[in-house]
Amino acid sequence: MAKSLSFRSGLSSVLFWSVISAAFIGPGTVTTCAMAGSRFGLNLIWTLTFSTIGTIVLQEAAARVTIASGLSIGELLRQTYGSRIRWILIALFVSVTLGCAAYQAGNIIGTVAGLTLLTANVTTAPSPQLLTILVGAVCLALLWQGSTRLIANFLGLVVFVMGIAFAYVAASASPNPVELAKALVVPSLPVDSTVLAIGLIGTTIVPYNLFLSSGIGQSQSLSEMRWGISLAVLIGGFISMAILIAGTLVTGDFSFQLVAQTLTTRLGTWAGALFGFGLFAAGFTSALTAPLAAAITAKSLLDWPEGSTAYRSVWLLVMGIGLTFGLLGVKPVPVIVLAQAANGLLLPVVTIFLFMAVNNKTLLPKASRNRLWQNIALLIIVIVTAFLGLRNLWLAF
Repeated sequence: MAKSLSFRSGLSSVLFWSVISAAFIGPGTVTTCAMAGSRFGLNLIWTLTFSTIGTIVLQEAAARVTIASGLSIGELLRQTYGSRIRWILIALFVSVTLGCAAYQAGNIIGTVAGLTLLTANVTTAPSPQLLTILVGAVCLALLWQGSTRLIANFLGLVVFVMGIAFAYVAASASPNPVELAKALVVPSLPVDSTVLAIGLIGTTIVPYNLFLSSGIGQSQSLSEMRWGISLAVLIGGFISMAILIAGTLVTGDFSFQLVAQTLTTRLGTWAGALFGFGLFAAGFTSALTAPLAAAITAKSLLDWPEGSTAYRSVWLLVMGIGLTFGLLGVKPVPVIVLAQAANGLLLPVVTIFLFMAVNNKTLLPKASRNRLWQNIALLIIVIVTAFLGLRNLWLAF
């Protein structure tokens, strides 16, 4: 008989799987969502409904394959195809690591930007360089202790507080309930909004999260996993929607300072401060998950044991690149463009393999394979992610 899901185990599972929300809600998400709200009002919020559902479907499939087979996605690739795809595995690892390193630079810069907004009125405010060093030191300490469950639970608590902050600001924006309900489910693409709509989907359905979920979910039951992923990702999607709604108050050339000033002027000092905290939390949680995801991918694809020198060298490399760009105060645009191209190829490749894996009669028992509706949903997501991948490549080149 399947183990029943208690309130305590359910809450623990939500906290644990909030690592997925922490991974996709970074400064890039804050920027994209707030910019969408500023430029197009509520018209693009339906993309967040789609991408939230898509993320749940993909993450559940990846974790289900791992729980049923005992193997992560990378281990399945290695055991199924072996040395025939050795260079493909290495290419996937390099793509994920390059993407994580590029995004890590943005995460560090975003974290410091949030702290700068919070300390703007302090007479002896610390310099951005000092803040960068402090953020890096805390991240290194948490990652070095090596427990993914401890990190995941810590991130879950920060994501929860971040959600309250953004939700409170969004509620104060007083969106029309009828218009909001309609915009959540009715697709709309205003003129010149296509690229931003793709960005909203792409910033939520993140390729390295599939390796992350398959790499950390082995110890859970199916019921714990499904409950935890569904609620944690829904909370993440809700936070993204709250950021977009808050962005509807902003007009003019987008910047974090402008958002904070606009919210302060319209709603009060508390709103600007909450936005600063939300930006800090988004950057800090992603600054932990990007190096962790790169290391777990190395463990999965290249069979590097957790806690080994090789495993730690991966997340140290990602952290080092992020800190370097953060200390220099430079946005790593060329690296991000290259990472965008690499991840544009990675996302459809991984989702296509995942589609094959969840229908594999040899690999999975019948109860763990996809049903018809799951195949339809996953096929739609595969098509969309393939389109996103080709689109990202086109934009990059």
